[in-house]
Amino acid sequence: MARDDNRGGNRRNQREETPEFADRLVAINRVSKTVKGGKRFGFAALVVVGDQKGRVGFGKGKAKEVPEAIRKATEQAKRQMIRVQLREGRTLHHDMEGRHGAGKVVMRTAPEGTGIIAGGPMRAVFEMLGIKDVVSKSIGSQNPYNMIRATMDGLKKESSPRSVAQRRGKKVADILPKREDNVESSAQVAEEA
Repeated sequence: MARDDNRGGNRRNQREETPEFADRLVAINRVSKTVKGGKRFGFAALVVVGDQKGRVGFGKGKAKEVPEAIRKATEQAKRQMIRVQLREGRTLHHDMEGRHGAGKVVMRTAPEGTGIIAGGPMRAVFEMLGIKDVVSKSIGSQNPYNMIRATMDGLKKESSPRSVAQRRGKKVADILPKREDNVESSAQVAEEA
């Protein structure tokens, strides 16, 4: 008896150790398949999943019932997650563009307090990623599938100063612009005027 209790306890502990992901249902469509006797209806779901700490993924699933379609989409999203480096844990490191098909998105870094300025499917990606300040615009296709793929394409292109420094064999301080010099030069200009 004691052995069975331990086994159950171990399983419970393993389940709690895995990171908990938040998910957001972006779109649900009724789809049909024409067969000999008529039409068979089903549902297609588009879900975005993330840990709100820099990891995000999306998935799609089809089934005859809505809950099953959502479950399939969530599982697929968890399998294909990507990690994105965030600046100060709240925004992007630099401005970027993403494309997929006719969908094009522009994402820009934003100062603290800006919030998430994004439409529909892009907002879901940023919220699940854990971004708090970003300005973005969708140009072209309004199809949620293409918008999410374009957003993910842009996020994959992002590189942090640390990764750029490592790639170039330099220090992070050598790559980032020097803030002290900018402050001193603006103070000198003010004195001269």
